Amino acid sequence: MPELPEVEVVRRGLEQWVAGRTVAAVEVHHPRAVRRHLEGADHFVATMTGATLTAAHRRGKYLWLPLAGTDSSGRALVAHLGMSGQLLVEKPSAPDETHLRARFTFTDGGRELRFVDQRTFGGLAVEDSDGGIPNRLAHIAIDPLDESFDVDAFSAALRRRHTEVKRALLDQTLIGGVGNIYADEALWRARLHGARPTDRLSRAQVGDLLDGVRDVLGEALAQGGTSFDSLYVDVNGQSGYFSRFLAVYGQADRPCPRCGTPIRRESFMNRSSYSCPTCQPRPRARRS
Repeated sequence: MPELPEVEVVRRGLEQWVAGRTVAAVEVHHPRAVRRHLEGADHFVATMTGATLTAAHRRGKYLWLPLAGTDSSGRALVAHLGMSGQLLVEKPSAPDETHLRARFTFTDGGRELRFVDQRTFGGLAVEDSDGGIPNRLAHIAIDPLDESFDVDAFSAALRRRHTEVKRALLDQTLIGGVGNIYADEALWRARLHGARPTDRLSRAQVGDLLDGVRDVLGEALAQGGTSFDSLYVDVNGQSGYFSRFLAVYGQADRPCPRCGTPIRRESFMNRSSYSCPTCQPRPRARRS
């Protein structure tokens, strides 16, 4: 699933190619593409037609574009890419993608915005925003690259929790935008195993962890995100290249870049975790 760097790359593309344009027509090719729009596909089309997409914003792994227009003021187009969703900017003459789910054309006759989603876990909806963040996204925490991110509040909240540190990193109400890939990479940089109890972390360890999160997110963003296959691309269909720089994620049995120990893979919440047994020793079990 796309994480903060991948979604931010898409947001920047939308800001460049879509913001400020007025929708001429909308086609919904698959009902699951707008299943989160509770009023139904016809209402989605009617609301979007004639609306102007004023800007592109992101909170965590969600995107939204506030709408301007007689019937859409105070609302926003909200997008979640899910596992395989793509927001592509294409010439009208470009062939339809195999998994095209929705199409937006614009009054200027220029490039279209297309929502493509092979696995149909992503989706679009128009939601109330009242000029700010859409209501459904209000619970998502600010991400660590945001200037308003409160380091002290995050540190205190993390250390108050009675959970494993990787589970905490994936909790979008605590810190936004971090998923499985960048959690593993940040933990490796901080020399922490994902099972380390959060209430046993020192302030210095929390600082190292936050530094690791910020560094890996920033580096991934500079490389256009992480692409393992063709499912994640930017609005122009280009892949990200940070997969070439991953230290542990997906690197099972390969040598740790820091110490040379083979990277281990462990099962975690129906997915995989990767770490170095030497740099990130598993914590001892709590005594009863």
